[in-house]
Amino acid sequence: MCIVNEEDREYRFGDSGPKYLMKGPRMNFALVQFLPGQDFDAHYHNVMEENFYILDGEVDIVVDGVVNRLHAGQMIHVEPGEIHYVKNNSDKAVKMVSTLAPYTDPDKVVVKDYTY
Repeated sequence: MCIVNEEDREYRFGDSGPKYLMKGPRMNFALVQFLPGQDFDAHYHNVMEENFYILDGEVDIVVDGVVNRLHAGQMIHVEPGEIHYVKNNSDKAVKMVSTLAPYTDPDKVVVKDYTY
């Protein structure tokens, strides 16, 4: 068993990005925040599948070139090998949950110069 307090963890980029509450041994669990205009590098995973569940706000999650505008209450599942990119094109912060499984580190491959 493991209990984690969110306030004990930090977002990767100070005010945004993932805040990992758990990394391994079988999955990752993170709270993710993006402020208006912020984004995250396009990337894919060789082994891990990723889910995003939107808690608050609206966000564009591009998967293999298809723009998916998601809002609170929606979830998207991204398969291994699918290039995905996240950008907050709204005027409010977005908060979401991200899960990655099965845990493999390293497994992220950044795609340079990705446009959609």
